[in-house]
Amino acid sequence: MIAKSSALAFGRPFYRDGLISRRDVIKGAYAQLIFRVGGGSDEQTMTKTRDYLAALVKGWRAEQVRQIVRETLDELINPYVYAEAAALIAEHRSAGRDIVLVSTSGDEMVRPIGELLGISDVIATRMNVGEDGRYTGEIDFYAAGPNKVVAVKELATERDYDLSTCFAYSDSVTDAGLLSLVGHPTAVNPDRGLRKIAVERGWPMLEFRHPIPLSKRLRDRPAVPVAAAAIGIGAALAIGLAMWSRSRQRRARLAAAPAT
Repeated sequence: MIAKSSALAFGRPFYRDGLISRRDVIKGAYAQLIFRVGGGSDEQTMTKTRDYLAALVKGWRAEQVRQIVRETLDELINPYVYAEAAALIAEHRSAGRDIVLVSTSGDEMVRPIGELLGISDVIATRMNVGEDGRYTGEIDFYAAGPNKVVAVKELATERDYDLSTCFAYSDSVTDAGLLSLVGHPTAVNPDRGLRKIAVERGWPMLEFRHPIPLSKRLRDRPAVPVAAAAIGIGAALAIGLAMWSRSRQRRARLAAAPAT
């Protein structure tokens, strides 16, 4: 969805406001580099990342994080949205499909990005917030790897989605299980591990090349189909996975659902 990691994108304002140290910024950037060059992340690494995240944010005020994201979203995220991703969103929306943004990043970051793109349905990591409005250091839901599969299955059951008719897009081998759930999986700027799986399973691959501010995006610019060998590890990290599904029955249910 975007040509940089959403977590890294907000590193600068988090550092400026004293939430993280320079060491944390460097450590985060290094982790992203290793993730990309290494072709993904195994379960042990994802667990370490989860625990590090929980310890890092403990004591932060949740509202402060949301405010930082709101104030810097236009500067740090808007210019890096892929024009091809925006075009795909518009295409699926015009076909009457629901759009769900699925990301390992925190809900406080992912939801505003979704709103920027006109997406209201989000599956993301949720941190526990205490009565004092501060993060407790516990994670209510870690939206990574197998947990994404569980969350998407639950959503599909809740909304009567037929996953065989759904579309899914991802750049990471950690989402291979999620891509396998749907009838129309697509690897976008895939890392080495996902590229290998896509070739083995005959999944289509796309290359997104044109990050551009939403106000200037080229809606008619299509994503570029590429051969497996044409994608290098230098492709920028997308935010995660967006799942599209048909919504024939959803509107009727939503109209009858109580407000929450």
